[in-house]
Amino acid sequence: MSLKIARQITPASWMKTPDLQRLFDVFPDEILLVGGCVRNVLMGKEVEDVDLATSLKPEAVMSKLEDIGVRVIPTGLQHGTVTAVMNGAHYEITTLRHDVTTDGRHAEVAFTDDWVEDAKRRDFTMNTLLMDLMGNVYDPLGLGLEDLDKCRVVFVGEPEQRITEDYLRILRFFRFSAIYGNKYDEDGLKSCKKYAKSIKKLSKERITQEFFKISSSDVPYGVLNVMFSHDVLKELMFSDYDSSFFEHFCTFQSRYSLNALSSRLFVFAAMNFENIKKMEEFILFPKVFLKDMKAIHGALHLPDLSCDHAVKTSLYRFGRAITAQALVIELVQDRVMNGYAPKALDVIQNWDIPDFPVSGDDLIKEGIQKGPELGAELRRREQAWIDGGFKVK
Repeated sequence: MSLKIARQITPASWMKTPDLQRLFDVFPDEILLVGGCVRNVLMGKEVEDVDLATSLKPEAVMSKLEDIGVRVIPTGLQHGTVTAVMNGAHYEITTLRHDVTTDGRHAEVAFTDDWVEDAKRRDFTMNTLLMDLMGNVYDPLGLGLEDLDKCRVVFVGEPEQRITEDYLRILRFFRFSAIYGNKYDEDGLKSCKKYAKSIKKLSKERITQEFFKISSSDVPYGVLNVMFSHDVLKELMFSDYDSSFFEHFCTFQSRYSLNALSSRLFVFAAMNFENIKKMEEFILFPKVFLKDMKAIHGALHLPDLSCDHAVKTSLYRFGRAITAQALVIELVQDRVMNGYAPKALDVIQNWDIPDFPVSGDDLIKEGIQKGPELGAELRRREQAWIDGGFKVK
């Protein structure tokens, strides 16, 4: 390995795990930490996934790992990626590569043992950094550390070239700029706007994954406003979209530790199911998200959640999670006062939700015949039970 050490840091605790050390022992001069885990540890952010790069071809990686009894999953052999499974943890190991052909959606790659060549094909300079377990940081292009230190999210090389290789990088640029940057790179913005229409060429799965990450961020309203102003996914800027309302909703979610993506997307869509349908041209909503949205809509059509009985009614009808999200929406709408919110949350968290004590069999024993009349009477009594404070009179 011909790379020079660009910086040294004190190794983080996760870098000292026996399994990770074992991987480096198997590939003493042929493997390094790469990408997000390096970027995040240098920026003092939480590290979730540990990815590695190697100069060995995937077949050699698999062979060496299997020789020492490590389970290996051929995650994406054609792109050089295998996954080592060790004590329940997954480590993706990808062979150095360079692009042969790209079409904006897929890339045909060839393997290499050149660390610089591999860095040139990555998206942003801060993602080109490498590190070993001793805390030695390597900067193959000589650009990553400076941009990271200055919180600059900058495309590697020419932005247009990076974007036309994979149009998903447009969305990644906005997400990374919001999380890791202190401002948006102007050349990056211009190129993203130029190729914004090409996002439609991507699969819904890839767009969904990135859009959900943006929507889950701390300040999604800021990211989305910049995206829309540069024609990126502008089809999702609905006429009834209220950026201020969306911002306040996200703020209240964070304040009360009630973050939920399904409700956040519902509010983003102005709680309008016609907008949800339009979003489905780009986004694949999990069925549970659509179910949650319908339940929240139902909870919001109950009497406003400004007293214990209203909160309990929603809890009985829709459950704790849905009621909590409906409460946040009503807080933003000023239908619930901030002073009552802690009491409402206490009810949501601690009230024992009862079961309706009357069944259809009970009514049949009273002489009511099966059919529409039975169902109507059961619903009438249930509503009377709810109205009476969940007590049988």
